Amino acid sequence: MELSLHRLRMLRELRRRGTVTAAAVSLHYTASAVSQQLAQLERDVGAKLFERLGRRVQLTELGVLLTEHAEEILGSVERATLALEEAQGTMSARLTAGVWASVASGLLPSALTALAAEYPGIQLKTRELAPEDTAEAVRDGALDLSFVIDYSDAPTQWDNGLERAAVAVERLHAAVPAGAFPAGAVSLDELAEHPWILASPKSHFGRAMRMACHRHGFAPKINHEVEEQSTAMAMVGAGLGVTLVSDLGLRLLRPPGIDVVTLTTPLLRTVSIAYRRTEIRRPALHLVIGAVQSAAAELGLGTEPALP
Repeated sequence: MELSLHRLRMLRELRRRGTVTAAAVSLHYTASAVSQQLAQLERDVGAKLFERLGRRVQLTELGVLLTEHAEEILGSVERATLALEEAQGTMSARLTAGVWASVASGLLPSALTALAAEYPGIQLKTRELAPEDTAEAVRDGALDLSFVIDYSDAPTQWDNGLERAAVAVERLHAAVPAGAFPAGAVSLDELAEHPWILASPKSHFGRAMRMACHRHGFAPKINHEVEEQSTAMAMVGAGLGVTLVSDLGLRLLRPPGIDVVTLTTPLLRTVSIAYRRTEIRRPALHLVIGAVQSAAAELGLGTEPALP
């Protein structure tokens, strides 16, 4: 019997998620592809590993047994990879990182260029995810590392199985229609009577911004709920409302008709890189973190907030 690591990962994810669809989403496959691979795993084993109960899937006793061994096998593979990297001087590794638009465009180009020049054996692939999904993907082994965010008004609940290294502290700014606040600075409560363009409360950003507004004594009047910051900025440029944008977000294409105004009471968010505790000694990972920290420092985004 030959067991495929690829299929064992799918079985492990199926047990964690409960449905083929959820397992497929977490692994970035189609549900039909996962179903086919799991069916092949049953043929490889020669036994029934799971059964359907409505939309959910329940593992058989043999399925549970194999999943428990899969956890050990996949953990051993991870430890073996780390040992090989250490034995080779840690200058050769393939890593996958979870990113979102502003870090992918604002930090990674210069960080990866510098890393490739000094350590060409380190290959970093990226996968764009919603910021609130990246840490879970690291915990589950789908990613080696990911960018995560903590807002000053909404700290992230942290997983004890993960470590994180701060790479940048960003300020949030008000993006308003041109000429709306000629003084060049505004308090958050001065925006209370304006229509807002904001992400949904399901997102970490949308939730944190609502909490910041509530702390300043008002609930924002949200006329347009959009997830992409570039979309929100375009709507601000059209005079449809106001929004908040981070330092890295300002490096995205800025449409005409917008003024970026300093908040008199700073709102901050810390960008960190999360990784599993089991990889705390993985030198290649820390070289990636160092390259990102250097790229952030070159932009004036150190790991300590700048003074006003």
